[in-house]
Amino acid sequence: MKQTQPAIRIIAEVCRLLIGVVFVFSGFVKAVDPVGFAIKINDYLEVWGLEASRTWPVIISFGLIAIEFMLGICLLLGVYRRYASFFVLLFMVVMTPLTLYLALFNPVSDCGCFGDALVLTNWETFYKNLVLLAAAIFVCLYSRRLFQCYTYKVYWFVAMYAYVYCIGFSYWNYSHLPVIDFRPYKTGADIPALMEIPVGAAEDEYRYMFIYEKEGVRKAFSLEDYPANDPAWTFVEAKTELVKEGYRPVIESFGIYDASGEEAAGLILENTGGVLLLVSSRLEEANDDRIDDINNLYDYALERRIPFYCLTASSGDEILKWTDDTGAEYPFLMADDILLKTMIRSNPGLVLMKEGRILMKWHYKDMPEEEDIDGVITAYLEGKHADDERNGWIVFNLMAFTVPLSLVWLYDMLRFRRRKEKKE
Repeated sequence: MKQTQPAIRIIAEVCRLLIGVVFVFSGFVKAVDPVGFAIKINDYLEVWGLEASRTWPVIISFGLIAIEFMLGICLLLGVYRRYASFFVLLFMVVMTPLTLYLALFNPVSDCGCFGDALVLTNWETFYKNLVLLAAAIFVCLYSRRLFQCYTYKVYWFVAMYAYVYCIGFSYWNYSHLPVIDFRPYKTGADIPALMEIPVGAAEDEYRYMFIYEKEGVRKAFSLEDYPANDPAWTFVEAKTELVKEGYRPVIESFGIYDASGEEAAGLILENTGGVLLLVSSRLEEANDDRIDDINNLYDYALERRIPFYCLTASSGDEILKWTDDTGAEYPFLMADDILLKTMIRSNPGLVLMKEGRILMKWHYKDMPEEEDIDGVITAYLEGKHADDERNGWIVFNLMAFTVPLSLVWLYDMLRFRRRKEKKE
């Protein structure tokens, strides 16, 4: 029995680390893009026939992200081991049957468990959850033997700080653009290049079946042996089945259309001097706090002869209402709202492009001020802008999380040693 104890503990620790890393990673990548996770939650609600306001999916998104991140941190650091392992097991008991349902019936193509950072099929997600469920059971059974970084006195701080930090980090990414962009339309993306299909790339392979009927009996035939010249057989229907999926470019389409329905993507992708895009998935839901700044941007674009378009999925009536309310004089182009929400997590948002490459994106809260417009836009168009803000924010957030926990750990260890010395 004594020989089995180290092996059991090693297995428990491996399971603890596995679950902790997965939960922290999953929570982090969703916290980077809480709007995307809110959209996924709304997709689930629609599948189940539930209607929700725009607010509730966001609130649910924040709560689930923070809980998942906190549970992962608690397991990694050995905080509240019994409670954390129990709630992780409860979480997996709920999620595993749900992902089996998704795999069997495919109501949504992606569960969204890792946001856009790592997209899994529904079957891959189910198999992943089976592994995590088994690990959660083992961790829950042997939770008392798990490693711990802190003493019980500071458990409350570690758990609370992980939760509060994740809420704050999610809110910052919600109020601005994601600090890390995992989507195809990130800054620096070359859209035409991402739409290219390499020469010789694998194509979709299909199986064709033809259903014929003879004397009340139906039979399936292939393309090679169907009874086309036999009058005794009556054609019923044809079926096509995708056997093997071919190559898929990162961006499969970039559908932009003018008011008459004509394709207009070339106005953007083929522009060599730069183009400014005001992106609003739905004008009726767009924030209008920066209308004056948007109009100033359009005036600047006119002066510098930089094309300026508003991309939207709204109807003609909503466009007319927007122009009446805001005094907008810029032209409008139409696109699918999913494309626009994928392009930028802001409504409205500003995108600067040149020759099909995304040079910069701005949340409406962060668009250049009137006195800075010329310097900022010119610098990006000429490739002279050194944009280190994103890297700075990544480092700041990393330190904001690790430094307080490290200081608390140091304080906790010093106090523990003093207590131990006093006892000795």
